[in-house]
Amino acid sequence: MNERIIKLSEHANDYANHLDKIGVDDGWQNIFNQKFAQLIVQEYEDEIWNCVLVESAGSDDKFLIRGIVRSALHDAKQHFGVEE
Repeated sequence: MNERIIKLSEHANDYANHLDKIGVDDGWQNIFNQKFAQLIVQEYEDEIWNCVLVESAGSDDKFLIRGIVRSALHDAKQHFGVEE
C-alpha cells in the first residue's frame, strides 16, 4: 500500500475508535468502512479537481468541462455510498 492509503486508513481507524468510545452503536467495522470509503473518494475528488482546474484554465469550454466533472463525481459518490 502506498503511504497515502495508509494515512487514510489510520484516520478512518481513529475516527471509528472515537465513535466506538462515545457509544455510537453502528458497529466499529461499519463505521471504519464508511469513513475509509469517504476519505478515499474525497482524495480522488481532490486530485481530479486539481487536474481539471489546471488543464481547463485557458479553455473556452472550461465551464462545460467542470460541469461534466462535477456530475461524474456526484455519480461516483452515490455509487460508493459516500454522498454528503
